[in-house]
Amino acid sequence: MPDRSGSIAHRADFSGIRYAQVWEDADILCDALAVGSGDRVLSIASAGDNALALLAEGPDELVAVDLSPAQLACLALRVAAFKELDHAEVLELVGARPSRQREALYQRCRSALDADARRFWDARPDAIVQGIGEDGKFERYLRTFRRRILPLAQPKRRVRQLVELSGTVEERRDWYDRVWDTPRWRLLFRVFASRFVLGRMGRDPSFFDHVEGAVADRLMHRIRDAVTATDPAENPYLLWILTGSVGDALPRYLRPEAFGSIRERLDRISWRCASLEDVLAEAGPGAFSQVNLSDVFEYVDPAHADALFARLADAGRPGARLAYWNLLADRRPSEALQARLRPLDELATGLHQLDKAPFYGAFRVDEVTA
Repeated sequence: MPDRSGSIAHRADFSGIRYAQVWEDADILCDALAVGSGDRVLSIASAGDNALALLAEGPDELVAVDLSPAQLACLALRVAAFKELDHAEVLELVGARPSRQREALYQRCRSALDADARRFWDARPDAIVQGIGEDGKFERYLRTFRRRILPLAQPKRRVRQLVELSGTVEERRDWYDRVWDTPRWRLLFRVFASRFVLGRMGRDPSFFDHVEGAVADRLMHRIRDAVTATDPAENPYLLWILTGSVGDALPRYLRPEAFGSIRERLDRISWRCASLEDVLAEAGPGAFSQVNLSDVFEYVDPAHADALFARLADAGRPGARLAYWNLLADRRPSEALQARLRPLDELATGLHQLDKAPFYGAFRVDEVTA
């Protein structure tokens, strides 16, 4: 996330795990950035899921950055798990599969952690037992929704019907509009996804400083799109929200075909607790060929966003791609910067239509021109 220039580092608390999973679709991210041999990638760390998904694509180097030591501890433990455990055990540790041996699995990973990450996880045995992808602030918010709000809004059989929806996009949308989208659903969702509740239970109130308009109605529309545009049974984000399990719909970094690729490239990933701007300034011109920015622009005003875009253009090689999501604040390079950052709108729009994460208003891809 941006730092002093957008002042988010001073407005929000980064001491705990905000996101125990990454709620951004790594499939469209990897398609957008097209990482391969010879590339040097910069990625927001978050919980580490998408940084590892990009590592599996074969870059020469991947640098992950985050302001939060807690989020970097999440990445560090995932890296240690891929180093020390087999694929089935990694799934157990992160919570994608039931397990009674997570404490033992953690002990096998512990020696591969740096001192900071070891202290962090040693102090959180309950998070280990629950599954390290289960106990972030946002995951607790979604768990409350699943256990407390969803049963009031929809009967279990209807939730099961939604998860098993088949047919065409038009048929799924017709079912959603006729069966799911009831007045009770809309009322309860608007309350639970309001700026007030979401800011205190799911994110941070300061994350809405640059957001205008109603939050819940926009999110409700996006959930309808995500539920109906893609097959719910193949959507790990939706399945976890509705059922608490991803089933066979694993996020990209946890799929069997990614395991060996990630494991053999762990020496190519490094991470830093620093601001994105500091990393860009230290890296110098032309340092990176791809950048995963998550939703960093959500937390800054347009002027600060433009300053960050300019730094990204400086640090990108010609032809470098930047990928990022807009949640509730619409951000993209200003016209003055579009001579240096060319929007790849056709690519981005097509990928956003396939986005399985049910939150984001836009997916953006920009290319460094010079």
